[in-house]
Amino acid sequence: MRLRRVAGLALLAAALLTACSAESASTPNGEDLQGRTFISTEVTGTPIPGGGPLTVEFVEPDRISMTAGCNRGNGTVDLSDGKVVTGPIATTMMACVGDTAGADAWMTSLFEADPAWKLDGDTLTLTTSDTSVTLVDKKVATPDRPITGTTWVVDQLISPSAVTTSVALETAAPTLLITEDGSVSGSTGCNRMTGTAQITGDKVTFGPLATTRMACEPDVAEVERAVLNVLSGETTFTVDADRARVMQADGDGLGLRAQ
Repeated sequence: MRLRRVAGLALLAAALLTACSAESASTPNGEDLQGRTFISTEVTGTPIPGGGPLTVEFVEPDRISMTAGCNRGNGTVDLSDGKVVTGPIATTMMACVGDTAGADAWMTSLFEADPAWKLDGDTLTLTTSDTSVTLVDKKVATPDRPITGTTWVVDQLISPSAVTTSVALETAAPTLLITEDGSVSGSTGCNRMTGTAQITGDKVTFGPLATTRMACEPDVAEVERAVLNVLSGETTFTVDADRARVMQADGDGLGLRAQ
C-alpha cells in the first residue's frame, strides 16, 4: 500500500512539473532577446517600402528600438505572453524620400498589431494576421568587421553633446584604412593622409599623420580638422557589425561605416 502511495505521489509530481513547464513555455518573458539586435531577411505579406531591412534592437529589459530604413523609433515594450506589445513609439523626424517614404508607416503598422514573437537560436520571427517577418541576429547577419584591412568611411562627427552629419561630410566622405602592419592611409575628405598606428585590443594609438596640402572649401576644411583631431594619439576603436566608432577620451569622435 505504501509503495502505491509513493508511486502515486511521484506521478502527481511529474504531472505538476510537466504542467508548469508547459505554462512557462507558453508565456516567454523575452530574456533571451535582451541586448541583441535583429535584422530582417524575409518578409511574407506586404513588403517593406524601399526594401528595408527592418532592424529591431532590444536595448533594455523593457525598451525597444526599431527602423525599417528611414526613421528610428524607440519606446517601451512588454514581451510577455509571446507578443511584442509596445507603448507609444517616439521617432526621429528625418524626411524619407523615394520608396522609403512608406517605411515608417509599414513599421508602425507592424508593431501596432502586437506581433507574436518566436526565437529559435539566432532567428527571430514576428507574426501578425497578415505579415510574417524573419530576422537574424545582427552578429550572424553582419559579423563585426576587423579594424585592420577594412576601409572605413566617416559618416558622423561626434562631440560630447551630439552626433552630427552634414552635406559637406557626406560629399567629402573621409576614409581610413589601417593595415595589419600598422600603416595608416586614407583621406580627410580633402587631402590624402598617411601615417602609422599601434593597436592593442580596442585601443588604437595614431602616430602623427602626414597630409597633402591641397586647399579645401571652408566646410570641407572643418570636416578635415575634425577628422585629424580625432585621429591623433590614443583612441578607443569599437566595432559593431559594419559600423565603428573612434573616440578620444574627451568625448570627441568619429562614426564610421565599412565600405
